[in-house]
Amino acid sequence: MNKFLMLPMLAAAMISSHAFAGDADFTLVNRTGYDIREVYISPSKRNNWGNDRMGDGILEKGKSKLFRFSDKAACKQDLMVVFDDDGSKVTWEEFDLCDLNKITLKYNRSTREVSADTE
Repeated sequence: MNKFLMLPMLAAAMISSHAFAGDADFTLVNRTGYDIREVYISPSKRNNWGNDRMGDGILEKGKSKLFRFSDKAACKQDLMVVFDDDGSKVTWEEFDLCDLNKITLKYNRSTREVSADTE
């Protein structure tokens, strides 16, 4: 094959694979034991939370919700939730949203210990 024809094909392949690198949609499963009113996402260690990603409604304990998220510049993200019953805020750190599809949040309110399972 002519090397002049291969170059544009190679460039197109690289661009298309890069376009999917920021596809970081994920399902959030609430196993905290408390209903979640708000969900925030921030690049890890930056505390730049932006807008609530929950929209209308509550993520009830035991339920899940798909979050659409795409940040090609920063796959590693922290999550902060606000609980519906008392308004307390809790943070989970260092999720690689480009590499996972599901996050199951867990929380022990008496010890303030957070954990999560990822897939």
